Amino acid sequence: PPEIGNLTNLVFLELSYNELIGSIPPEIGNLTNLTSLGLHENQLTGSIPPEIDNLTNLEVLILDNNQLTGSIPSEIGNMTNLIDLLLGNNQLTGSIPSQIGNMTQLSYFNLWNNELTGEIPSEIGNLTNLSQLWLFNNELTGIIPPEIGNLNNLTSLNLGRNQLTGVIPSEIGNLTNLTWLSLDENDLTGSIPPEIGNMTNLVYLELGDNQLTGSIPS
Repeated sequence: PPEIGNLTNLVFLELSYNELIGSIPPEIGNLTNLTSLGLHENQLTGSIPPEIDNLTNLEVLILDNNQLTGSIPSEIGNMTNLIDLLLGNNQLTGSIPSQIGNMTQLSYFNLWNNELTGEIPSEIGNLTNLSQLWLFNNELTGIIPPEIGNLNNLTSLNLGRNQLTGVIPSEIGNLTNLTWLSLDENDLTGSIPPEIGNMTNLVYLELGDNQLTGSIPS
């Protein structure tokens, strides 16, 4: 209910794994002391209210596994204390806002299984604390930005099932902590960069269903 906005001393709000319906009330933006907001695994609809950017103390925002629509508000970039941002398995559209690059504390960033379009913003290379980046099963286009090679704390990178084009950037070889790399079901071309051999911690490598050519690097 919108009256939840009256609980201005709240620091932790967890309503996940229920059967909540309707939209996220904009009054949730009044809860400026919140550090954790979990609304995942419900049946919430409507868009993410832009008022959510008032929650500048938020460290955890989990909205995945709902039926949310609309775009990711660019105002989300004001939430610079976020560590976990999980918006996967909704029906979000539009592009990934470049303002995401302001959220330099992020460790987990998941937008999987939405209807997102446009390119992966190069500003994603600012998120050097990321350990997990899941953008799979969207409609993203353009290249894999070489700036992704800055994310040397990544252990899991999944960009599969999109419409990405161009080559696999050689900078991906900088991600020596990766255990999981999935780039399958895109339109990637060119050869597999030999730098991929630097990723000696990989246990899962999926490059299938692309248009890659050349040989498998030794």
